[in-house]
Amino acid sequence: MATVELRFSALPEHVRTARLVAAAVARRAGVDEAVLDEVRLAVGEACTRAVGLHQSNGVDAPVRVALIEDEKQFSIEVGDEAPHATAGDRPPGSGPDASVDPDAEGEDEMGLAVISGLVDDVEVTAGEGGGLIRMTWPTTPAPLL
Repeated sequence: MATVELRFSALPEHVRTARLVAAAVARRAGVDEAVLDEVRLAVGEACTRAVGLHQSNGVDAPVRVALIEDEKQFSIEVGDEAPHATAGDRPPGSGPDASVDPDAEGEDEMGLAVISGLVDDVEVTAGEGGGLIRMTWPTTPAPLL
């Protein structure tokens, strides 16, 4: 299992770099060429979401991206350190993001909807210490030379 880790300041201009690295590592891992655009778009959405959460919550920590190559699958984990209230902790339409920017929660849900539309295998976890989006794609093994 090979893993590449990226950490970048929560600035929108770093999202493009994360997308390019993710696509390059996905290609090397054996993700189908036809799916690489989806990988790029999904990573862009996940990283943009993390950057927005860090900025709206005043979090100075870097955004984390792990590119994980397993035998039959390739996974990307995008992590943030912004506090996320769980659904039972707050009424709908409120929360840490909504107090700063009332549109932030809607944008957050829209980003997750886009990711879910691009990636069949998505897992989203969130709590007080931050959130994580794990996206997984199947790979085809490289031919033996």
